[in-house]
Amino acid sequence: MYFAALLARTEDGWEASDTELDDVETLSDLADLAREASPEEDTVLVLIEQEDSWFGVVRVDGEEDPRIYVSDAAAAARSAYGELLLTDELLGREPGADDGPDLDSLDLDGTEDGESEVTEDGEESPDADAVPHSPVGDREILADLGIGEKELRALEANDALGTIAEVLGASEVLETVR
Repeated sequence: MYFAALLARTEDGWEASDTELDDVETLSDLADLAREASPEEDTVLVLIEQEDSWFGVVRVDGEEDPRIYVSDAAAAARSAYGELLLTDELLGREPGADDGPDLDSLDLDGTEDGESEVTEDGEESPDADAVPHSPVGDREILADLGIGEKELRALEANDALGTIAEVLGASEVLETVR
């Protein structure tokens, strides 16, 4: 079960709206959707959660590039909405790298797909494309709004969005769209 909402900062506080992400295919689409929520180019937060698994925050400030935080990259990678947020840059990969294998550079050593190679000391070699079971992204994304890195990392997926909204003073408006 997913929940996604936009929180737009206004002169009068925060305004919330639920949002359908079914037509959003890229991070650029998501950023454009966020910008539409605030004609004054104020801060807009896109809050996404998959119950008890992971949460993500995308922050759009006017025309600046979106800033992203994902609480558990590996869990998010298994969901369509999570894949929107997990850009190559966020995961420390070279942007634009092909997802599929380059047949000319394959090491045909007899290992089957999905098997790890074992190094000489008996350790499995790390998969360069592996997604970490840890937070990724801008850990200071909400620092100026009252949620520092330590507090953000300590949030549990099942109540993170509520806690964020509470600190922002937007609990009531978020609950109206939940």
